[in-house]
Amino acid sequence: MQQVNITELRNHLPHYMKQVQKGVEFLVTSHGKNIARLVPEVSNTEEALNRLMQLRGTMIKGDILDPVEAEWNADADNL
Repeated sequence: MQQVNITELRNHLPHYMKQVQKGVEFLVTSHGKNIARLVPEVSNTEEALNRLMQLRGTMIKGDILDPVEAEWNADADNL
C-alpha cells in the first residue's frame, strides 16, 4: 500500500482518485501518523462472491441428522 501525505493528497486529489479507481490503495498520513486509507469501492455482491470462492473446497461435509453414536468419517470422505 502506498503512502501519501494529506497535504500532497489535497493538492493532487484528482490524480489520486483516478489511481484509486484503478485499484491502487493509499495510506493517508499526517505528521507521520496514519489517519486514513483510500481504497476502491467494491460491491457487496462481488465481495461476497470473492469470499465464497476463497472458501471453496475448504468445507467438510457430514450428515448432521445421523444419531450421535454413529461414527463420523467426513474427514476420510473428503480427503
